[in-house]
Parts: sequence; structure tokens; C-alpha cells
Amino acid sequence: MEINERGFSKKALEDFELIDQAVEQKDQQAFASLMKRYKKAVYYMILKMIRDADDAEDLTMEAFAKAFKNLHRFKKDYTFSTWLFRIATNNTIDFIRKKKLKTMSLNTTMSDDGGNSVTIDVEDDDNNPQDEFIRTQRIEMVRIFVDKLPAKYRKLVQLRYFDELSYEEIAQELEKPLGTVKAQLHRSRELLYEIAAGKQKHI
Repeated sequence: MEINERGFSKKALEDFELIDQAVEQKDQQAFASLMKRYKKAVYYMILKMIRDADDAEDLTMEAFAKAFKNLHRFKKDYTFSTWLFRIATNNTIDFIRKKKLKTMSLNTTMSDDGGNSVTIDVEDDDNNPQDEFIRTQRIEMVRIFVDKLPAKYRKLVQLRYFDELSYEEIAQELEKPLGTVKAQLHRSRELLYEIAAGKQKHI
């Protein structure tokens, strides 16, 4: 892997350029390119932590939405992948604490593009006073994009993210088959990805 004199790989430097384009020029293709580069990696990292494909998709969407919302705060002291993975892992840890899930090892060390270690740290305090603040921020972050969804998907997202109902509870609430609810929520997430990437014109 090619490393420049500052210690960043060619891919990391390309990420920096995309971030500049996204933040300074509001280049929507730059957002889309960043998402395309890392969506699978983030998804599989989260899936390894929680072992649930549906929740992993939800959390991947949340991670990108939060990252894009805060992209103007990104500092080039670390690679974008390190920053993104930490956002994703922290969000997932918050989810795990809330659900009190039994998971596989959470002290797994991931590697970013530059070969740097990204350690997932989990505190044991279930009553962390920041949890409610983090949850509130997550809801506000997703809400930014929800209003741009087609009407038929807004209710699903409301029930899933804001009311925090399970898939089964949503199916019962809307009197729809479970498979239909899962399919429509999957489509909702895809639309939210597109909105987060600034591709609303395609919706």
C-alpha cells in the first residue's frame, strides 16, 4: 500500500479530497463516493458485533447519517475510515447497551486503511448518564432525513426509529405481513442512504 510522507495512504488522501469537495463545494457525488467506499465495510463490522442483519443495516445507515452531518468537523489528524469506524462502533455500542444484547467479543481490534488499530472499547456502566443524550441525538439526526422520504415510508421509519418498535410490533400496528414490513423498511433505509448522500433528486 502506497504511503505518503505524512503517513497516509493514497486512498486516505483521496478520501480527504472527497471530504473537501463534500464540505466546501457541497459536491453530492463526493458524499456518494465516500458511502460507496465504506458502506460494506461498516455494515460487516457492525454485523460482527451484533449478529443481526436487520439491526446492522439500521445501524449502518445511522452511522453514515451521523458522519455526514458532522463531516465539517472532521480533522485530518486521522484517516476518514478511522473516524467513520469509531462513529459506527460507538453508535452500535450504545445500541448494545440499550438492548443488553449478549454478543461475541467486543474487544476486537479492527484495522483502518492505513493499518492503524481501531479498538472497540465498551464500558460496563449500564446507567451511563450520556446514554439518553446519545439516543436523543440519534433520533434528531435521523429525523433530519425522514421528512424527505415519500409519505408511505415515513410511518415505518417513525415506528422503527422514533417509537422503537420491533419488526413484529410494526407489522401488528400496520396490519401488514412481517415480510412486507421488512422489505419496506429495507427500501426506506436505501432511500435514507440516498438522502444522506445528497441524492434526493432521485427519490
